[in-house]
Amino acid sequence: MEKKIKIVVTGGAGFIGSNLCEHFLAKGFEVVCLDNFSTGHQKNIASFLTNENFQLIEGDIRDLATCENAVSGADYILHQAALGSVPRSINDPLTTNEVNIVGFLNMLVAARDAKVKRFVYAASSSTYGDSEVLPKVEDVIGKPLSPYAITKYVNELYAEVFGKTYGIATIGLRYFNVFGRRQDPNGAYAAVIPKFVMQLMRGESPVINGDGNYSRDFTYIENVIQMNELALFTENPKALHTVFNTAVGDQTTLNELVQNLKKYLAKYDATIATIHPVYGPNRIGDIPHSLASVKKAEELLGYIPSHSFEKGLEEAVDWYWKNLK
Repeated sequence: MEKKIKIVVTGGAGFIGSNLCEHFLAKGFEVVCLDNFSTGHQKNIASFLTNENFQLIEGDIRDLATCENAVSGADYILHQAALGSVPRSINDPLTTNEVNIVGFLNMLVAARDAKVKRFVYAASSSTYGDSEVLPKVEDVIGKPLSPYAITKYVNELYAEVFGKTYGIATIGLRYFNVFGRRQDPNGAYAAVIPKFVMQLMRGESPVINGDGNYSRDFTYIENVIQMNELALFTENPKALHTVFNTAVGDQTTLNELVQNLKKYLAKYDATIATIHPVYGPNRIGDIPHSLASVKKAEELLGYIPSHSFEKGLEEAVDWYWKNLK
């Protein structure tokens, strides 16, 4: 029998990681999920546990031996494990640094020693920092505005150095405000879309930081899955040892986001349309506007976003209503 391709997904019990596990299991790959469940959830991978092609390793990327065990015999790595959230990194920079930099380096070393074919990792739009250039293009960045942003930029530097020094084929994907099914609405560091959805479903006013005119390039999970798959299997040598914006290439303000959420949720409960947001102070470390150019991904990877913001949001709202109401 022909050996199945083996993909390791770190952070595989998390929001993005579990969606990647699901996608590649459906395509018949062997998938190893490495997760310590600090931000991931057992429920996200529960349906995979009976799949003969799925293996769960509960462990921490801060432990090199755990990383080496996870990647043994692997062909590819999708490195999603990280401590996200700008506010979390401001409150606890030490742990953010340990997970996002030490853990990342451990995975690179393990990947090098296991001679994996490709190391695709979750980078971040936070790397653009204080750059006011719009749209964001990959080779123009500013200074980081948070400890989290520093860690994600250091990841890019390490990946580039490991590529040049050890020949590991790396590709970084700078995620722009990813949203979709399984994104956790709970906790102090919940992302804005699931947090607002839950508040609206409970009949509460969503709390917007600032005046609501800050804008983001909200990116649906299906577009992120597509970018990971393209990065894993591209045969374009120009696509290696570099980073790509992973986004839609569109801007939505927080005020517009709330209006769209109300519209889609009102299909299930008409009273939601009457809820008004409340406004609070801006968050420290937040950039005012984020808009990606996806031209590089289009040219080098053949990326065409499958979901606009509106299409993705409608699907996400349907999932939240059916699964979390």
